[in-house]
Amino acid sequence: MTTLLRTLTVAATGWLLMTGASLAAPAEILWLGQATVKITSTTGKVIVIDPFLKKNPKTPAQYKDLKALGKVDLILVTHGHFDHVADLGELAKMSGAKVVGNGAMTRQLASFGVIGPKQGISMNKSGAIMPLPGIKIHMVPAEHSSALTLPHPKTGERHTLYAGMPVGYVVELEDGFKIYHSGDTGVFGDMGLLVGDMHAPDVALISIGGHFTMDPVGAAYVVKNLLKADKIIPIHYGTFPPLKGTPAQLKAALGDMASKVMDVVPGQVVKF
Repeated sequence: MTTLLRTLTVAATGWLLMTGASLAAPAEILWLGQATVKITSTTGKVIVIDPFLKKNPKTPAQYKDLKALGKVDLILVTHGHFDHVADLGELAKMSGAKVVGNGAMTRQLASFGVIGPKQGISMNKSGAIMPLPGIKIHMVPAEHSSALTLPHPKTGERHTLYAGMPVGYVVELEDGFKIYHSGDTGVFGDMGLLVGDMHAPDVALISIGGHFTMDPVGAAYVVKNLLKADKIIPIHYGTFPPLKGTPAQLKAALGDMASKVMDVVPGQVVKF
């Protein structure tokens, strides 16, 4: 390092310390259709939630190739339905990332060879772990169902298996910024205590499709009464015919609070 460069580096470091500014990049959220989300933390750690890309009607073409995700440090799974785990096995093998889920599901995934025998991290609702430096993962409840349909590793015969309870996650980044992923859920009152009060997420990714999850009216009730998030990103809609809810309907149901809704389309990076 030259004397001039060293002097400039020291001066810049001193300015950062005095002003409280940071060299860290902004956090990024990339929604890829349905419930699939890629989160990049302020220090570049990458978390993928519910990988369903190759056969996802809303996933942009470039991300049909899982390599387009780049490095992946951690995978979170909310429950076992195909539109949340379809590409889990390939992504887990390709990236080597640890896979977080409820204990029943991670054991089933390992038993059927979807993930490596030591690749799963089992946890449960109300638990918190720090699987990456500075990143805390909180597992929170969801009201839904969960099952895995997998080919037996020896016979190839497909089996539908109980996959534990469905969940959501609050991802707490290095700077304390919190992202809530609802998973597939209906409205339930304890969301106010267990997500809104205890975690107060800064941004919430909320299912709005209806039929299998809450619809826009239900999601609006959650936003108005149960969560404290400043920004809402609607997810899990428009992929399959039964999922009829739309962001426009969510905004209409929110009325004066419609400004909380971010107009995000699959493949669009949002920075915070």
